[in-house]
Amino acid sequence: MSPPRAWLQSLHPHCRRTVALTIILAASGGVCAVAQAALLAHILHAAVIEGAGREELLHFFAALAGVVLLRSLLGWGRELSGQRASTLVRRFVRAQLLQRFNAAGPLPLLERQTAPLASSVIERVEALHGYFAQYLPQRVVALIVPTMIILVAFSVSWAVGLIFLLTAPLIPALMVMIGRGAENLSQKNFQLLSRMSAHFLDTLQGLATLKLFLRSRDEAERIAVSSDEYRKGTMAVLRVAFLSSAVLEFFTSVAIAMTAVFLGLSYLHFLDFGLYGNQLTLCTGLFLLLLAPDVYLPLRELGTHFHARADALGAADELSALLADLPVQPLPAASPRMAGQPSVAVEFRHVSQHYAGRTKPALDDLCLTVRAGEWLAIVGASGAGKTTLLNLLLGFLPLQQGEILVNGRSLADLNPDLWRSHLAWVPQQPHLFFGSLADNIGLGNPELTGAQIAAAAQQAGLQQSAGLLSGLNTGAGEQGNRLSGGQIRRVALARAFAKAAPLLLLDEPTAGLDLENERLIMTSLERLRQGKTVIMLTHRLDTARHADRIAVMAAGAVVEQGTHDQLLAGNGVYAGLVLVTERATEVS
Repeated sequence: MSPPRAWLQSLHPHCRRTVALTIILAASGGVCAVAQAALLAHILHAAVIEGAGREELLHFFAALAGVVLLRSLLGWGRELSGQRASTLVRRFVRAQLLQRFNAAGPLPLLERQTAPLASSVIERVEALHGYFAQYLPQRVVALIVPTMIILVAFSVSWAVGLIFLLTAPLIPALMVMIGRGAENLSQKNFQLLSRMSAHFLDTLQGLATLKLFLRSRDEAERIAVSSDEYRKGTMAVLRVAFLSSAVLEFFTSVAIAMTAVFLGLSYLHFLDFGLYGNQLTLCTGLFLLLLAPDVYLPLRELGTHFHARADALGAADELSALLADLPVQPLPAASPRMAGQPSVAVEFRHVSQHYAGRTKPALDDLCLTVRAGEWLAIVGASGAGKTTLLNLLLGFLPLQQGEILVNGRSLADLNPDLWRSHLAWVPQQPHLFFGSLADNIGLGNPELTGAQIAAAAQQAGLQQSAGLLSGLNTGAGEQGNRLSGGQIRRVALARAFAKAAPLLLLDEPTAGLDLENERLIMTSLERLRQGKTVIMLTHRLDTARHADRIAVMAAGAVVEQGTHDQLLAGNGVYAGLVLVTERATEVS
């Protein structure tokens, strides 16, 4: 069994009960179809041949109306049950994808394009709908209902039953032959859609650059070509779908016509067999003729839904591969709580980390201790390993060698969610979501009151910022595009104030800011650091002077530690960085 099919099979238990209910309702609808044909044939025979009056047939009409109504209700319930089965599966798959994304963290996802990931969560999962809502139950219904009707036909006429028995299997056979081609086309079309989505998103995100370099027209032409390729792929899939429907309708019509011809020749006495020696009456012939469409109807529906199977397999190929690339990391069995501890001490013991495709390690036997309540600044040139150290502490990277201790306990023994609840992170490029400033500040805790959010914004200096006409109700825009860099940074600081975590991690908190905004940010940090352990990565040595201690990193290891004055007096790497910074300032 191929991996996509095996993956689809693994989802069956999540909708087994609702699919079983769908099958029962559909089979009951088949019983109603037989009853409906029998009642209608009896009414017409009694009225036309026997001359029965309206009063004699009134209860048969009432029964016929009841059967028709019951069949409609069963069909409605079948649709609802199928929708429920599909909803359960799609909800589970989306939850599984989001769980894997959350467990993997941002770094593995940065290696992928955003558009295909979004397409997987939305469109690929949506493509599973027809398979579980329609194809999966119809696969059983197409076996049960025709078999039941064929047995009923055999009980009346072995000739008609034989016609049904011989012609019915032709429809699934043709369906499989045509469906294989549709499956391949569907998978290719999904790949085309992923490439087009990724290309279109890249174009939108880089539209300003394309305009400046006068390449927007060329890019628009490329998007037009991609769209045309996707259009052709979609039309190819539809062409196969319409062709298969036409073929199925043709063979169904031929099979029904064979039944009608047999009955017509029997009425004309050209044929005298197939009825077990009984006379062919209007009731019998009409009953058999009315059964004929219902024999092939479930098979035709299966043929129609077979394309849903092709779509699901095309989506499953990509979804199963994506889930396999993002395996679930097992959570620690024991998750010691850290409640009641006012601050956090962190120790790195002989930590080494190596990235695939690089000759030099990112961290090389790193040893570093951060005392509880201390403000530690980590400086160093680009590539020294500062960001890797921070990502290990945040849990975004699995530790390859060494140990990280938090208050004497191994970080590997802590539940990641529990650990992250004890830290506040101010990244170099904070991400703001579309919504108000208040929504973005209260992101980490939906239970925060408006007063608490306002207090956090006040402490971060956000409410003193110019240009916020609606205060904290001001919209941030897409990725904060309505705010300045300083305002975005202060929103991130307000998040940290609102969280009130004992460990504060800062990644270049003043990078790219002017002197006034840098001063405001550092003033806010002085308030925020009270009673907390602070680890700050920075290239700006003026910012590092505010720290209690400075650790200098080079080639993945700590080469110097001490206060600003101590490191200057040591005339080492830090002193060299200060000298380079002063010269650059003089030149500018």
